[in-house]
Amino acid sequence: MLGTHVHITGLQAEEILKSRGIHGSFLARPSKKNIGDFSLSVRVGEAVTHIRIQNTGDFYDLYGGEKFATLSELVEYYTAENGILQDKDGTIIELKYPLNCSDPTTERWYHGHLSGANAEKLLSGRDEPGTFLVRESLSKPGDFVLSVLTDEKGKMGGKRVSHIKIMCQSDRYTVGGSEMFDTLTDLVEHYKRKGIEEITGNWVHLKQPYYSTRVNAADIDSRVKELNQTSQQQQEGEGEKSKAGFWEEFDNLQKLEAKVKKSREEGQRPENKSKNRYKNILPFNDTRVILQDTDPNVVGSDYINANYVKNNLWESGNQNIYIATQGCLATTVNDFWHMVWQEKTSVIVMTTREVEKGRNKCVPYWPDLHSSKEMGPIVVTCESEREATDYKVRVLQISHMSKPKHARHVWHYQYLSWPDHGVPQEPGGVLSFLTQVNGKQEEFPSAGPMIIHCSAGIGRTGTILVIDMILHTIDTLGVESHASMETETEYGNLQLKHQKANRTVHSCYPSKPHTVVLLSFKTFDLVTVFSLLSAAELWVVSFFLFYLVKR
Repeated sequence: MLGTHVHITGLQAEEILKSRGIHGSFLARPSKKNIGDFSLSVRVGEAVTHIRIQNTGDFYDLYGGEKFATLSELVEYYTAENGILQDKDGTIIELKYPLNCSDPTTERWYHGHLSGANAEKLLSGRDEPGTFLVRESLSKPGDFVLSVLTDEKGKMGGKRVSHIKIMCQSDRYTVGGSEMFDTLTDLVEHYKRKGIEEITGNWVHLKQPYYSTRVNAADIDSRVKELNQTSQQQQEGEGEKSKAGFWEEFDNLQKLEAKVKKSREEGQRPENKSKNRYKNILPFNDTRVILQDTDPNVVGSDYINANYVKNNLWESGNQNIYIATQGCLATTVNDFWHMVWQEKTSVIVMTTREVEKGRNKCVPYWPDLHSSKEMGPIVVTCESEREATDYKVRVLQISHMSKPKHARHVWHYQYLSWPDHGVPQEPGGVLSFLTQVNGKQEEFPSAGPMIIHCSAGIGRTGTILVIDMILHTIDTLGVESHASMETETEYGNLQLKHQKANRTVHSCYPSKPHTVVLLSFKTFDLVTVFSLLSAAELWVVSFFLFYLVKR
């Protein structure tokens, strides 16, 4: 991901990199000496070096190096360590963390660094002529492209996408001709009313925007304000306020569930109905946890209402796998401990109280302190219990009756400060809680999946899952950071300085270009999680992202 800093000098680039960057941070800017060329300014230790990039009009290169069609391709090539950059004195120059400039607009139809092919894919998926978006020009940084789905047939079938170049001249915008606009918003609003005539004589009309969920960290304040706004729309001749942006995005996520055509027939079997807390919340057949070593003569004996959830946000051999499940019923406690033993789980996260507002949320599936209880073939002993401000931690010993000497320990974290049908007042407590949970999980590299549950197994469970995945994404891929995040005072003197990567994001993206979109996940498991969350719970995820960026 690379945003070009169009209006800065070499000295200003140095100031930005020294104040906001770390070793390996870099940015691209137009060359002030050779008009048309560009410069890469890179933080190397405490210094900043500048690398000239030649733009011939046909390709970009480092004056004799590999040739690339776009500036972003050149940067991605060297960022991926395919080529070695060296300073004049032989110092190796590493391109690790791009420092993005602010977007030219906070409008949600602006998609930033998006290729033409990907724009066509997005718009074609909508299949509504007149759908449009604006993106950076990859062939000429500093200019932009208006991509619009037309009602004409394309060469490859489907509807044609028109790409209209928007030129930036003296800080004003034009698609050609005499009409100039002060902002991209002014330009788009003008052509929404008028339409654009192409060279072929065809008219392109801008009807509905394709909103982006990508947001530059530097612009998080503006985006949140934009998403909170309502616009006045005329529907059937009457003035009616449209939903705020957050609600629109939540509605779109809710609709994704209908597109996930997966069988849930195991949970629908008559033999398994009593094992489901809610009749409409069932695991998918292809991701459900299957209990092993059960009686094959008993139909449904391998069933538990639980799903594996895998973090597929990036390609890595160390991907987190979770198990999301419902709160135990009296009839499922034994199956729950069967699953814990089978999956070699060391950490259980419970995000509900046993009873909330007079309603049973989860049967206590652990014994009292210093006592033991048989849960089917599993013997569970509660060795200790510690209460913090927002949660309890229990240390449980479990053993199988057939292997009494092979006991294991399980850490049970119960979060107590999540209000029923509400959200936490501030995110620090949950983030601190997750830090404790993950710290314990990491103590056991060979441990099985972390088990997370609330009552239904989708709301708070899904929220915790998504927040934890985002934290792991930041930790694994690395971001620019300045300061360690400290817990709130009620957590004592605990400092979260052991974290792999501090989570102050400011204006930098992770180093992998395909991880830019934080809330527009495309994997089946995460789409499933998101589509099941309520608007309030999705708001929590957004709120946590906002908090992470602003810390």
